[in-house]
Amino acid sequence: MHARPVPERSHRYPFKSVLPIWPVLASALLACLLAGSATLAMAAEDSGVSSDELRSEEGFDCRTLDSGAPPDTALEWFERSLWAGHCYVFDANAVRIGHDGVRTLALTHEIQDGVERGVAHFLDGPALVVERRGRIGRLSWAGDHGNTPSSPAGIAAHLDGLYRLQLGGQERIANRHTQRLDIAPLDSLRFGHRLWLDMATGLPLKQTLLDETGRVVETFQFTEFTDAYLYQGNVVFDHARPPPEDPWVAGWLPKGFMPQPVDTRSARHDEQVVHRLYSDGLSTLSLFVEPLGSTDVLAPGLHRLGVSHAAVRHRELGGEVRQVVVMGELPPRVLLRVADTLEWQGES
Repeated sequence: MHARPVPERSHRYPFKSVLPIWPVLASALLACLLAGSATLAMAAEDSGVSSDELRSEEGFDCRTLDSGAPPDTALEWFERSLWAGHCYVFDANAVRIGHDGVRTLALTHEIQDGVERGVAHFLDGPALVVERRGRIGRLSWAGDHGNTPSSPAGIAAHLDGLYRLQLGGQERIANRHTQRLDIAPLDSLRFGHRLWLDMATGLPLKQTLLDETGRVVETFQFTEFTDAYLYQGNVVFDHARPPPEDPWVAGWLPKGFMPQPVDTRSARHDEQVVHRLYSDGLSTLSLFVEPLGSTDVLAPGLHRLGVSHAAVRHRELGGEVRQVVVMGELPPRVLLRVADTLEWQGES
């Protein structure tokens, strides 16, 4: 059996992100395979309103965004943008510029009975429509007692010590006034971000991804933004999920990366393919483990996938040679180290 390189667009190994929904849908790789109904853990407490006021057993009341104090600090702007990404219904056109070229998209974000639905239609290149449904996610898997906070209650504090958030200037994007937010990593194990947030809604109208040298490697930007209105009700929280019983564990992860409680099953995967997702709240990596005897053997090494990379290793784990694939918009050496340090603990 011959190993093959990872294709430019892998239809077997989706990379999923906890970044706001539209940069996620815009990525050419992500768009090929947002498999299953992954819940994006991507919110934080709103400025000027306490956690108890914002939350209920049913979810987050979007109407509180109209009554909360205007954001003042960089962290407050970031928190506001995450809530806005859950709570505003809108249509938009956008452009994505990356290593693999330029793509234009038509975007829709809807909320029905508290559940979000986002659809991206790619308007050039191969015909492609991507749909994502989900609820406000949890910060981590449930513990022994089944309790875990929703991500809005914990992600802001979790980012402290991992990134430095600073306010930049004000600019006009898609004919709207925006506030720029600079997010710089405090180590060399993750990429930086810049967000341009709509001053009226808090929605991110532009986002750039910066590598370790500060070079922009991907830009996602709204070009037209219309018919936005605040959902008048609760966006529901995802239920607490018990952790899976895997026979292996990640031996090393960058500081702050946590296993994400999302459903990563997909009809596109063989039953023996195990997919897990890890995130620090901004950056994300996907890890796949499967027996090497599957029908899709990839060449070991590092492969470029748009702005993402895939690290592939063939390792003897649990008495059998297995294929380990680690993907994400992270420095390649980080992905390789995660793949090389996977530890086998025995059958569950």
